[in-house]
Amino acid sequence: MSLEAQKAAARKAGFARRKAAFDGQAPGAAGKLSELLAGHRGVPLAGYMPIRTEIDPVPAMEEAAAHGPVAVPVIEAAGQPLSFARWEPGAPMIDGPFGARIPAKLDWITPEILIVPLVAFSRAGGRLGYGGGFYDRTLEGLRARGPVLALGFAFSAQEDAGLPLEPTDQPLDAIVTEAEILTPPR
Repeated sequence: MSLEAQKAAARKAGFARRKAAFDGQAPGAAGKLSELLAGHRGVPLAGYMPIRTEIDPVPAMEEAAAHGPVAVPVIEAAGQPLSFARWEPGAPMIDGPFGARIPAKLDWITPEILIVPLVAFSRAGGRLGYGGGFYDRTLEGLRARGPVLALGFAFSAQEDAGLPLEPTDQPLDAIVTEAEILTPPR
């Protein structure tokens, strides 16, 4: 089976596990994320506006916004890295590409911490996304300029020990689930 076929199968299974976890989630899923971010107050942060069955980081983003700049990703073109527009709780939002909400006013910032959505993850820091490569390109570019902390945020049910990866897949520095904070070995 080709790597692309393996990734497609892993995505299908990951989406199914994520939907089941989303449907059965208890309130407060962002608690562990808030706990981790509390140690990084004031550092420019990028979260995301959840789509479909993604775990919701917005409560943790709201807490972080009281201490420093928070942004959300904006897809400007296929095959390009993401840009990040400043977000504040209650700010006017519009529909962006792929159904994610983005700020109506685009005030660009460069984050040093990224909360990264995903379809599946491994405890070793592997991440399987939607297949567009946006976060891989973005993390590669940001890491070339300096330290960046990539935090995968997912339901624990999204773990996949046999995740198919390739050299361009950027590793996560930590994975935060509703149940625990995982720090992969480096």
